[in-house]
Parts: sequence; structure tokens; C-alpha cells
Amino acid sequence: MQTIFEKAQTIAETLPYLQKHNGATIVVKYGGAAMTNPQVRAEVLRDVVLLRLIGLNPIIVHGGGPEINAMVDKLGMETVKVQGYRVTDAATMEIVEMILSGSTNKSIVRDINNAGGNAVGISGKDGNMLQVEKFMPNGADIGFVGEVTKVKTDLIHDLVDAGFLPVIAPIGFDETGQSYNINADTAAAAIAGALNADKFIMLTDVPGVLMDINDPKSLVSSLTVDDANTLIDTGGITGGMIPKITACLDALKLGVKRCHIVDGRQSHALLVELFTDGGVGTMVIPDDTEIDEIKCPEQK
Repeated sequence: MQTIFEKAQTIAETLPYLQKHNGATIVVKYGGAAMTNPQVRAEVLRDVVLLRLIGLNPIIVHGGGPEINAMVDKLGMETVKVQGYRVTDAATMEIVEMILSGSTNKSIVRDINNAGGNAVGISGKDGNMLQVEKFMPNGADIGFVGEVTKVKTDLIHDLVDAGFLPVIAPIGFDETGQSYNINADTAAAAIAGALNADKFIMLTDVPGVLMDINDPKSLVSSLTVDDANTLIDTGGITGGMIPKITACLDALKLGVKRCHIVDGRQSHALLVELFTDGGVGTMVIPDDTEIDEIKCPEQK
């Protein structure tokens, strides 16, 4: 019986957070173990359904690298990389769009709906959402890989207003209608910015920004824009964390209020991030943010 009352107390303590986030737009970049581990996947998507049911507006933008790799290998196609980027020729682009807009997207929709949600799967081509131009790192042509130049949010707003939970595959198009693959982190950041989202949450396979990658206790709980740029310049942030931080900085520049890099493997990470002052992972905030602005009103 005591456990029941303790659970009730925990629920009651979420009231100020529910009030604070009611109607908030939350863009979730969904990838890593949160997608590929069945147990973690089921928990994360149930939590997303819960967010919608209690008055938030979650929007999922997903990746699908492992699924694409598996199909490329299955078809016996050669993978070519330039400067760490996969060269996406016409044949590979067909596979990318088939996987991202097809099987991966629809499996996420299925799992959300099975958990009691009301999801709709779309890609950046639907509603002319994500217009791109060719991405050429250091002038190298890596094929049909795009960077976002324009985001049209009408379809997203229409779906949310109609009670649906959008699940978006990062496929865009150029001015000729050609399809392009878009890095899911950067696509999610662009969408979050265009929506003026309250929060942009990136689910990853690491605890967040670590000062020592071998020591989880070295987690940096919050960074300002200046802090993040300094750590990148001085080598404090390296490797795969750089594009994630860069996506957060881009989202903040576009008007997103808070960005979070969260370990999607951690149980109920989304709920902990949204409904506790401590949160999890690393939060990236504008330079002029006061600490009291971060905390929930009744917890200051």
C-alpha cells in the first residue's frame, strides 16, 4: 500500500511540469538504441504516446542508418565513403528512400499506434516540407545528400491540430524534384527551428557531453552556446558529438528554446528530462538564459 501512495505522490509532483509544458512542441530526434533495441524502443515510444496524451505535442524525426546498411549489404552493393560520408548514388538513393520513408517509418508508426497513439508517417517530401540543395563537404561530390534550405510546416501543423503524431523521415527534394537523403540530426534541427519548438531532444547512445569519454561521471549537464563553441574549438568536444552539438546550436539559432542530448538507453529518459529539474543528459541553452528560467516555477 505504501508503494501505491508513493507512486501517487510522484504523479502529483509532476503537476507544475505538466502546467509548464502544456501545449509545448517537442521535436524528438529518434535513433540509436532507442530504435534498434526492441525493449528500449517499446518503452521510448510508449513514453512518446504518454506525452501526447497529457497535452504535449511530440514530433518524431527518425534516422535509419543500420537498416540502410543492412539492405545495401544484402543487395551486394559496394559502400563508398568520402571524408566519412557515404556516397549516395542514384541506386543507393532508391534504397535510402525505400527504407526511410517505407519500412522504417511505417514500423515506428505501427509501434506508436499499437501503444495507443495516433501516428502518421510522412517524409520531408510530403507537403513540400524539406527543400534542400546538394551537400558538398569541402567541395566533394557525395551524390544525393542534401542540406536543408527551406522548411514548410503546414502539413505538420495540420496533423498536430487534427490529433495526429507526425513521424518524419529525413528525405528532401531539390528544385527539380530530385530526392535527397538528409542527416537526421540536421533535418530534426531544421524542423524544430521552423516550428519554433519549445524543446529539441536528441536520443543518442551516450550519456551526453563527457569531459572524459571513459568516465560517465564527467557528464556536462548544461552548456551555453559560447561554452559549446569553446569546447569544440579547444577539442573538449570531438568525434560524433560535434555534429550533434552543431545541430543543437543550429536549432537554437533558429529559435528553439532548449536543446537536449539524452541517452535513449536510459529508462524513461524523455520523462525524466521533461518532468524533473535535474533532467538527464546535456542541455544546450542560449547564452542569455538565467538558471531560474530553466527550473519549473514551483521548484525555484
